[in-house]
Amino acid sequence: MIRVNVKGIAYDISGNPIILLTDVEEERVLPIWVGLLEAHAIAVALGHVAVPRPLTHDLLKSTCEALGARISQVVITDLKESTFYAEVHLALPQQGVVLDARPSDAVALALRAAAPVFLADKLNDQMLFLKDLFDEETRAELEKLFKTDLMQEYKKSLH
Repeated sequence: MIRVNVKGIAYDISGNPIILLTDVEEERVLPIWVGLLEAHAIAVALGHVAVPRPLTHDLLKSTCEALGARISQVVITDLKESTFYAEVHLALPQQGVVLDARPSDAVALALRAAAPVFLADKLNDQMLFLKDLFDEETRAELEKLFKTDLMQEYKKSLH
């Protein structure tokens, strides 16, 4: 499995939210399109925003804790017909439980529980190399125009 970091939420040209998952070296990114409500739940967790009442993901985390379960990890497991699949792994005193989940919900839970997020090895080819987002000529022109290292600036924007 490949450990990934949740670097943030981006939006495509149509305004649809995308979760950005990067490898530990921040050389590759896996974009996963999500719904607006799920993007909000992830943004709240990423920004450590205090909400007056628990959101659904907060409720599920609290329920797990009250039952003696700990969210141990989240795994993005598969891609079928342009849809990603995920699992939430719960650690219980006597056993472990694996729950089927949408990646957006799994990530929102992982962020709240400070649990690691992994990508199944078979999805390695779905990750995009950041350096390939622009061809060399375009990158050189943009770097000259902005007098900056475009990749360094892009990496900084993910933090």
